[in-house]
Amino acid sequence: MAIQVVMPRLSDTMEEGKILRWLKKEGDRVEGGDIIAEVETDKADIEMEAFGSGILRKIIVGEGDSAQVGRLIAVIAEEDEDISAMLTAAPAATGAGGAVAGAVAAGPQVLQSSSEGRVMASPLAKRIAREQGIDLSVVAGSGPGGRVIQRDLATIAAMVESAPAKPTPVSPVSPPRESRKAEAPSPPFADFEERELSPMRRTIATRMAQSMASAPHFYLTAEAAMDRARELRDSIQAQAADLTVTFTDMIVKAAAMALARHPAINASFAGDRIRVYSRVHIGIAVALEDGLITPVLRDCDRKGLAQIAKESKELIERARSRKLKPDEFTGGTFTVSNLGMFEIEEFTAIINPPEAAVLAVGSIQAKPVVEDSRIETGHRMRMTLSCDHRAIDGATGAKFLQELKRLLEKPLQLIL
Repeated sequence: MAIQVVMPRLSDTMEEGKILRWLKKEGDRVEGGDIIAEVETDKADIEMEAFGSGILRKIIVGEGDSAQVGRLIAVIAEEDEDISAMLTAAPAATGAGGAVAGAVAAGPQVLQSSSEGRVMASPLAKRIAREQGIDLSVVAGSGPGGRVIQRDLATIAAMVESAPAKPTPVSPVSPPRESRKAEAPSPPFADFEERELSPMRRTIATRMAQSMASAPHFYLTAEAAMDRARELRDSIQAQAADLTVTFTDMIVKAAAMALARHPAINASFAGDRIRVYSRVHIGIAVALEDGLITPVLRDCDRKGLAQIAKESKELIERARSRKLKPDEFTGGTFTVSNLGMFEIEEFTAIINPPEAAVLAVGSIQAKPVVEDSRIETGHRMRMTLSCDHRAIDGATGAKFLQELKRLLEKPLQLIL
């Protein structure tokens, strides 16, 4: 029986994937469980395996091309099986230029007529197509189920606009001077470079805009004395040469303990209810060249500082090499974002939905402080908690931040 290989949903935010490379070529024998391709998602580069055996009869989405989740990208079948019906029904793949790559390869002639027929398209897309004379039958939709939506038409319009114009015949007789129109001035040379959004950057843009639009953020800032935390970290490093404990590790452990004591922060807004999680899974924001990803450390409240340090190091290394597995960047209940290593004193972070809060951590700075009526040098760190006001009130967030500050200022509790 022929097997349809479709673009899998490899993360909770994934809408499309790009084929980085096929590890099998057409005509190769494939067994169930074989890795047949590498797919770039908005989170990581992930190996895709076959879920059946047969011959890789047809590759529909080539290397470097993208396809929406659920779209047919290849067919596995035996040599004597007829796969023509599958190939006929297969929608076009998305290329590097956008949702309609290939549809306008011939230039502006796709705008000749509007022949909507039974093409799936949103009402707005149909209206725009009628007004602009776009043939929907040649447009590959990027909406649910391959539905043509407004952005698909915007993409095709941009591609047509940039296509070279056909030469206009020149009359041998010049028109009268009074009928000539002044030529439009040429646009100045563009001193910028446009870079196409990567799947990761596209998802970040969408989700962060949705978060700010839907979740009413409020912010709470506290400053923690980090002198004892610095001493504890130095002591650990001196006694355990094979273990590296970072301040982020200490903050994650302290946050996990504070979340266990203030579970209302370890929550998310779910429409007509608030979901409070019984397990503490903390995402650690990791900066990549083309965006940001938050690998998730699970059950942080039940793990010691040394285990958190070891696991976080491994997760961050895999995140930077884009080798995270789907279960390693999903399911977080709270996020810590530390920019202290970049000498950022203080900042606010956008909540990572569906979580209800995120902690933004600045650098540890030496500054004059008052101790027992004396001015001394102390080390202070500012932390800002962003909260979703639909799920968390100000006093609730303040109590959590107060607990976190207390744990960091008396850090022996992190290792006892």
